[in-house]
Amino acid sequence: MLKVSSSSSSSSSSSSSSSSLSSVAINLTDELQCRLFRVGPPGKTTFNRNIMMRRLSLKVTVDESAGPIINNNNNKKKKQNEEESLANQLRLGEMRNEGLSYMEKFIVRSYEVGSNKTVSVETIANLLQEIACNHAQKLGFSADGFATTLTMRELHLIWVTARMHIEIYNYPAWSDVIEIETWFQSEGKIGVRRDWILKDYATGLIIGRATSKWVMMNQDTRRLERVTDAVREEYSAHCPQELRLAFPEKNSSCTKKILKLEDPVQHSRLGLVSRRADLDMNQHVNNVAYIGWLLESIPQDIIDSHELQTITLDYRRECQRDDIVDSFNSIEPIDEAKPVSELHTTNGSAIAAATENNENCQKFLHLIRLASDGSEISRARTEWRKKPRR
Repeated sequence: MLKVSSSSSSSSSSSSSSSSLSSVAINLTDELQCRLFRVGPPGKTTFNRNIMMRRLSLKVTVDESAGPIINNNNNKKKKQNEEESLANQLRLGEMRNEGLSYMEKFIVRSYEVGSNKTVSVETIANLLQEIACNHAQKLGFSADGFATTLTMRELHLIWVTARMHIEIYNYPAWSDVIEIETWFQSEGKIGVRRDWILKDYATGLIIGRATSKWVMMNQDTRRLERVTDAVREEYSAHCPQELRLAFPEKNSSCTKKILKLEDPVQHSRLGLVSRRADLDMNQHVNNVAYIGWLLESIPQDIIDSHELQTITLDYRRECQRDDIVDSFNSIEPIDEAKPVSELHTTNGSAIAAATENNENCQKFLHLIRLASDGSEISRARTEWRKKPRR
């Protein structure tokens, strides 16, 4: 007999009366239950087989001895749509601002925190990538991980990251709940920009912001291509009508040009190898792996005494599996930096390169290049603040 336990309902009720659980955890549990079963408000949920099967959109044949068996008569496309629908139900995400942005909550898992008991910048970057893909899927774009429109798929075009800028004001810890909002809009003739705002769900305080630029690449030739009017028309309906920026400040460092790292460099880590696990669905090294590479060359005393507060990366070329790369960095010289020209008109002016490096703030320029021929893969700039006492 197919049986469904009703313990989730009683668990939710008992959790509400338990002083050991926070209201944030209770709200998230109730929200997840309602999203899955859609049968009433928390505390009044009734669970039975018919309701569950209808919500999961699955045809089930009951076998007294073997349990439920999923009917395999549906075609592949229908199964894929059902899986997508189930994933959207289970995610703690929803459209906001009349469908022009997407918000989702994430619970920090134990394997996402480091030795200092807070999340790493790689975890933050992965969450930004995850919510961007979920947003695209929610809008009905391709579910293959490329977030491509119909025209892009016909022309074998995909999105690739050209620039990423992340600022973290307070690092979440294990079991903290992060609420992230994201949206995208056109950026010149060759790409789009995507922005994010990160909040602590418990307090509502902003704990980070990010912005990025994406360009189109032909999946077959691996060459960049301009955004056509047909492609722009397909996604423009989902963009804010008025320019909305995660960094509206005129002195934002997100537009700052990354200076070329000159010899001799002060720190290096040589012979880093890209792994199979570093590859993404586009068959090149995921952009988050570059962050790990550039951090490998940061001096240990900086890692011990400081934490990363700002990172900006320019991606110059893609990296393949088994490529061997070298990571270099030096303290950023005091100089006046100019804003990136293509971003200047849409995202404010840049500030001067920096105040002096001191014990509370350290700034580095980074370079990642192929070990074989010295080809430049990525430039980056990082800012580090003194670690707070915990």
